[in-house]
Amino acid sequence: MPGYLGFESCSSDVGISISYWKTLEDVKRWKYHPLHVAAQKTGKEIWYHEYKVRIAKVERDYGFEAI
Repeated sequence: MPGYLGFESCSSDVGISISYWKTLEDVKRWKYHPLHVAAQKTGKEIWYHEYKVRIAKVERDYGFEAI
């Protein structure tokens, strides 16, 4: 998908999934892509009784990696 940069996910009692996109327009194109719309429909019918979406801009990303 144009503009797609990556994906991270984790779960325990609550699941969190983060997808990274180059531009807000890329996010909008993905939101309305037919395959994504179908996946959303399936998710609502089978897996999720509720969910929340947040759109945020990452200003910085850094960390410490074990050697």
